[in-house]
Amino acid sequence: MRTSCLGVILFVFLLTSYSALAGKPGGSAYLDGGDAKVGVVLCHGRGQHTKWLVVDPLRKGIHKELGYHTLSLQMPAENKNWREYAEDFPEAYKRIQAGIDFLRKEKGVEKIYLMGHSMGSRMATAFLAEHPNSGVAGFIGAGIRNGGDDPLDSDANLRIVNLPVLDVYGDGGNGKDADHASDRSDMVSDRYKQVLISGANHKFTAHEDELVKVVVNWLRGQP
Repeated sequence: MRTSCLGVILFVFLLTSYSALAGKPGGSAYLDGGDAKVGVVLCHGRGQHTKWLVVDPLRKGIHKELGYHTLSLQMPAENKNWREYAEDFPEAYKRIQAGIDFLRKEKGVEKIYLMGHSMGSRMATAFLAEHPNSGVAGFIGAGIRNGGDDPLDSDANLRIVNLPVLDVYGDGGNGKDADHASDRSDMVSDRYKQVLISGANHKFTAHEDELVKVVVNWLRGQP
């Protein structure tokens, strides 16, 4: 009887442990796309969260307009200088991979796009550069940031990524996004598309609807 009880306890423990490990990544914001076979994993900006500017309207807009699964990840978000984030990139890779695994293994998603804003663009492009066999179908960047040593420089990362890319930027605010986009403009091709949202600042404040429209239209055009 004692052995039987111990077996039951062990089974419950294992079941509970599995349940704790299963499911969406901790702290993430997920919108279920039902039977849809396409999903988008989103990475927010420096020091922020899953429902912050840029990623929140995108995760909701993509889900509403296309019915896709959207998963906004909680990325490393300490309050520190952007250059110091390089030490957090290995953890960022783990979280992105966990998001991809969740959509594929638990939701049956077959095609996954990765999206990043600001520091999230640095983390996402570095992940793609470091994991060329991740199976990600394409990258969506908003307010992509260049510069910094490896792996921080999105420009350098994107130059070794062979995927469809949507590079959305504004020319408002301090103008830095437009300058950075200009440095990447030589990559524009059938594979790499740049879209300017006139007047938009780095956070796309008051231009959220335009941003969602651009991203949704690009996704609709993917094979």
